Amino acid sequence: MTTAYVALEGGHVLEGRGRAPGTARGELVFTTAYTGYEESLTDPSYEEQVLTFSYPLIGNYGVREERFESDRVHPRAVLARELTTDVANWLESEGVPAVDHLDTRDVVTDIRDGGAMQCGIAVGEDVTEEDALEQLEACKAMSEHTDIGAQVSVDELETYGEDNDGPTVALVDCGVKGSIVDSLCERDAVVHVLPYDATPADVEDADPDVLFVSNGPGDPANYEAAIELVEEYVDDLPVAGICLGQQIVARALGGTTEKMAFGHRGVNQPVMDVETNQVVMTTQNHGYTVADPGPRLEVTQFNVNDDTPEGLDGTDCDVLTRQYHPEANPGPYDTLGFFDDVLEMASRSRTVPADD
Repeated sequence: MTTAYVALEGGHVLEGRGRAPGTARGELVFTTAYTGYEESLTDPSYEEQVLTFSYPLIGNYGVREERFESDRVHPRAVLARELTTDVANWLESEGVPAVDHLDTRDVVTDIRDGGAMQCGIAVGEDVTEEDALEQLEACKAMSEHTDIGAQVSVDELETYGEDNDGPTVALVDCGVKGSIVDSLCERDAVVHVLPYDATPADVEDADPDVLFVSNGPGDPANYEAAIELVEEYVDDLPVAGICLGQQIVARALGGTTEKMAFGHRGVNQPVMDVETNQVVMTTQNHGYTVADPGPRLEVTQFNVNDDTPEGLDGTDCDVLTRQYHPEANPGPYDTLGFFDDVLEMASRSRTVPADD
């Protein structure tokens, strides 16, 4: 059995079974999802994190590429009670260290009690506890990854749905999930995916009907270019955002954000709509939240568990954002209507050329 060590912030070291070799470090977080491990592992929002699965068996329905949200695995390492051979082999092929035979109940409890923490991982035939501790020592806080967007964003414009004739979306890629782009294209939108550090000139070239800021990893305060884009266009274009995108929009419009103790990660987060008093179940993956939406946004949805903002609408501008993932990959499907609402907002803003 290959040896594996997990060094936790505070000096405690766990020993487990190594399933994919290597060393790694990152912010230790957990997800409560029973299914959707392929989607979670390829979600760019997990960049620079070590993902712990609270569900005990990961891999019981194999690995299928059509479920991937991006072209690679993003967590720096993976912890589980038990990983199937399919998943372990996949992670090894991706160069992502993996450890199982851990008491993940204890790991999750530690995170819930103490918050997301730094950790170091060492997996291999000859690794020692000191190897894991060295990784921990070199680990940076999430807020210190000041250019994390560069690790997950496109390098240049990419266009999807070119033959569609619906609204045109300029999507700022801070680590977008593929199913968000698919959800827009399925509704006849033309989607221009722009780099996370896109300029106003890039947006002008796209000539969009709506500016859309995607999900992604890290501290929203570090996405200065995206914040400036929202500031530039909020009174000229409708603006939408998902997850990190909601936080970026809030900061651009005078709001504030803060780091959460251990975040929301899973597919069973209950969200209440203020107007309808209806509760829907949502998929979420974020470690930061909006603390104060600012003077131009109102909270229209909130998390039933902790009252954090889950939906923001503009009071004097066309803005619509969600903290959760309405594309529902993996499920549930309660919130897919968000994309219809965004594209309806975009359609209202379209300029119709006058007849000659």
